Amino acid sequence: MLSKTTEYALRAMTCLAGQAACGKTPSSAEEIAGITKIPRRYLHRVMQNLANADLVESRCGSQGGYSLARSAEAITILDIVEAVEPVGRICNCPLNLQSHTSLCPLHAELDRAYAATEEAFAKVTIAGLLNSTSPIIPLVE
Repeated sequence: MLSKTTEYALRAMTCLAGQAACGKTPSSAEEIAGITKIPRRYLHRVMQNLANADLVESRCGSQGGYSLARSAEAITILDIVEAVEPVGRICNCPLNLQSHTSLCPLHAELDRAYAATEEAFAKVTIAGLLNSTSPIIPLVE
């Protein structure tokens, strides 16, 4: 359901949060690409979207790289999804049928599902992912 770009953005943000937790900030594009398995050429586009949404900061130069623009506790999965490819809510009839002054049952149910997805994503922070009690740690083999 999520695009590859959104998956990459979630991986990149989780990586940056993990690096920050270890005191390794900023992180170079090479480091992020290696840890997340995101193709280096594609990473630039992803990071640009995240920077435009004020989720990451970038610095040039030998000591440059990427870092979180705010704490991992303040960044949700929804923030990242919205920065890359917002959840497509349905506000009116996608077919533009004049007789549909409100959503038909099909589109109303789809929109409820999208709303539930947004609500679920808004409850999960990047810090919460890293601090999970799961024995599986994100991005670590």
